[in-house]
Amino acid sequence: MRPISYSRAGDIAGAIATVSSDPTSDFLAGGTTEIDLLRQNVLLPRRLVDINDLPLTQIEDRPDGGLYIGALARMSDVAEAPMVRERFPMMAQALVLGASAQLRNMASMGGNMMQRTRCGYFRDGVSPCNKREPASGCSALDGFNRGHAVLGVSDHCIATHPSDVAVPLMALDARIHTEGPRGRRVYAIDDFFLQPGDTPHLEHPIEHGELVVGIEVPGMAPARTSMYLKVRDRESYEFALTSVAAVVPMADGVIGDVRLALGGVATKPWRARRAEEVLRGAPADRETFARAAREELAPARTTRLNAFKAELAQRTMVRVLETITATGSPS
Repeated sequence: MRPISYSRAGDIAGAIATVSSDPTSDFLAGGTTEIDLLRQNVLLPRRLVDINDLPLTQIEDRPDGGLYIGALARMSDVAEAPMVRERFPMMAQALVLGASAQLRNMASMGGNMMQRTRCGYFRDGVSPCNKREPASGCSALDGFNRGHAVLGVSDHCIATHPSDVAVPLMALDARIHTEGPRGRRVYAIDDFFLQPGDTPHLEHPIEHGELVVGIEVPGMAPARTSMYLKVRDRESYEFALTSVAAVVPMADGVIGDVRLALGGVATKPWRARRAEEVLRGAPADRETFARAAREELAPARTTRLNAFKAELAQRTMVRVLETITATGSPS
């Protein structure tokens, strides 16, 4: 048994000072992922600093029609907030599909941004894993990798990013706010999640002791008819094989400033910029949708076991685009 010390932070500055002064310490929020990884000896902190008393639970309006969501706002509260459901329905859909009601009541929005991969080789604590132990190798490359990523992969890691709500946040160009030893920082969400490259153990650009304090969602009127679709092996709170978040404004049958992001197929929440380029200014028809989906998945790097994901992701994109351009976001 490993001894772990525990303290409860009373303010943001104190929490940051405690964690940043000790490289073996970590923040503890909802703990829905972190406690599992502690039990599995994947994470090995010697001190946990509980931040649940910090004043970071707000869901606030922004002047542009957007929102600012505190990092400790629970997933269930955000999913049920009328302003989220009305202005950003794909966020509410992703949150509900992301976990059971019990987990949503505990899991925090900031913790969701920081959650670790569900790759079995990372989580078993013993298999070679570059994400857990740099330069040890990647067992998934030649192992059981049916659920692994096909976009953003490298020779060092093909682990899939697990978050649902990060996918619509990626489509919405959200910004992640942090406080740390160097003060306040704001990251574009696409910069906040790093591709593995040759350093898969570095998942975010933040430093030790830097705390996610909020998520800023810019206002976007067309997002009122947005949609999130998740495809999985079973309906009972399974992780995505593929998912799509979409905002598709149109005028006279022509697609405007479309926003698309993918989940379940990449090493980070994946902005589908290649597909967006095909779709902007194009007619909203099945041929255009299929061409955009093919273009986005063209760089996919697959294995024998996960090659189906490239086709499945394309079909999911086409389905979302057809649904949203025909009927708007389903309730």
